[in-house]
Amino acid sequence: MSEFDFRRAGLDVLTIEQDAIAQLKTAIDEHFDAACRLILNATGKVVVMGMGKSGHIGRKIAATLASTGTPAFFVHPGEASHGDLGMINQGDVVLAISNSGEAGEILTLLPVIKRLGIPLVCMTGNPDSSMGQLAKVHLNIHVPKEACPLKLAPTSSTTATLVMGDALAMALMQAKGFTADDFALSHPGGALGRKLLLRISDLMHQGERLPVVPDNATVRDALLEVSEKGLGMTAVVDAEQQLAGVFTDGDLRRLLDQRIDLHTTAIGEVMSANPITIEPELLAAEGLKLMEERKINGLLVAKNGQLLGALNMHDLLKAGVM
Repeated sequence: MSEFDFRRAGLDVLTIEQDAIAQLKTAIDEHFDAACRLILNATGKVVVMGMGKSGHIGRKIAATLASTGTPAFFVHPGEASHGDLGMINQGDVVLAISNSGEAGEILTLLPVIKRLGIPLVCMTGNPDSSMGQLAKVHLNIHVPKEACPLKLAPTSSTTATLVMGDALAMALMQAKGFTADDFALSHPGGALGRKLLLRISDLMHQGERLPVVPDNATVRDALLEVSEKGLGMTAVVDAEQQLAGVFTDGDLRRLLDQRIDLHTTAIGEVMSANPITIEPELLAAEGLKLMEERKINGLLVAKNGQLLGALNMHDLLKAGVM
């Protein structure tokens, strides 16, 4: 028995599903525009319904809508007919999904939904189906064929449904003017949220935790400050408390070759003047980018020459920014 060609089978699936998505472009028409406007003008939420594989895709569509500025949730049609229909209120829009357009569990609910005056958007592969005929707006997700060689398992059809859901969500997101900051507010617990929400001011060391010495302090005094505060550096300020420079572990290593007197040499004579700084309102991710670009492990935080704080790579690591 010859070895089965798994690669060819996999490529065949990709080709079939790619063709299905390509055909889906024709469904981005006046019906798509009407569905977007209906959802955009709704005062309530989008209630997504679907059975079987359509239900799995529907859950993802609801999650995508909700995380990109369009309040939405999924209701299982079977549970809806046993009380969960009460979750749907005036002002909501129902988005019902069924490739055949004949899902019995959904069709059972439609008379009640229509009686409540809830607008119905149906996503099916057959505009002439029962759901297609009952919909206020119908989105055609018809595909030429399933990628399943038996023509049974939902494959191309679920892909097309997911892509149509993404198209709806992204179009609505842009229409609402949804921003990266808005996205971060709905993802506060993830790494993406931390990168979009955390600012330098949230992480910087300040007050008693800020390493700082006057420019007339000795190198020994600066070393003690570096050691005590644990950031691998200390800021140096002048008599007006304006930022004058920085002294780091790296500066110390270079000084050791110069045989200077650590007890009498002023830090202002050996510090690095014009240090790299960042403003407190900038994103922590911008601080990380700056450190990586300049190949440094710490940053002083300042505005208009006034020292405000300091942070290092370890602070960003602890906060989950990197």
